[in-house]
Amino acid sequence: MSDTNVVLHTARLVLRPWREDDAGSLYEYARDPAVGTAAGWPPHTSVEQSRGIIREVFSARETYAVVPVPGDEAVGCVGLLFNDDMHIACGGEHDAEIGYWIGVPYWGRGFIPEAVERLIERCFVDLGIGTLWCGCYDGNRKSQRVQQKCGFRYHHTDFDKLSLLGDRRTEHFTRLTREEWLADRECRRAEAK
Repeated sequence: MSDTNVVLHTARLVLRPWREDDAGSLYEYARDPAVGTAAGWPPHTSVEQSRGIIREVFSARETYAVVPVPGDEAVGCVGLLFNDDMHIACGGEHDAEIGYWIGVPYWGRGFIPEAVERLIERCFVDLGIGTLWCGCYDGNRKSQRVQQKCGFRYHHTDFDKLSLLGDRRTEHFTRLTREEWLADRECRRAEAK
């Protein structure tokens, strides 16, 4: 469904474009209120609704199904928002915002940090992104931990933001620049020697 045919690989994952036949697995994981509520979107109510999300939302460029290997079941999502679609007002022309989620049975396995790190590499090496942003609502400790593990640094907090659930929330934003990522990568390489 995505306008890109790019497939990304990590040690334990395949990140691939969403397909309409992923609607059943998407519904299975996205219907759980624990998944969407923390991110500010309502739980899915049917396979058809999930199929519509795949067509209308997950077909966007640089949006990937998170698939543990071996296997082909989509159990989560990682993707980018660009320019006018970003939730952050201070993003620039060469900026993107990264978002992610994973089904509850896969929480705590490190899949999302692994997927995010791979997409970060794609952003800074292949796509020419200068700054990546990431946001999460107050209290979403799992998302905050992913951001910390992946090198994002706190930037600012927006208050009284309207979520897709219709409530008002506090949202914290972090960012990672290409320069910070390159410096961190060099430090990791030096430590590994």
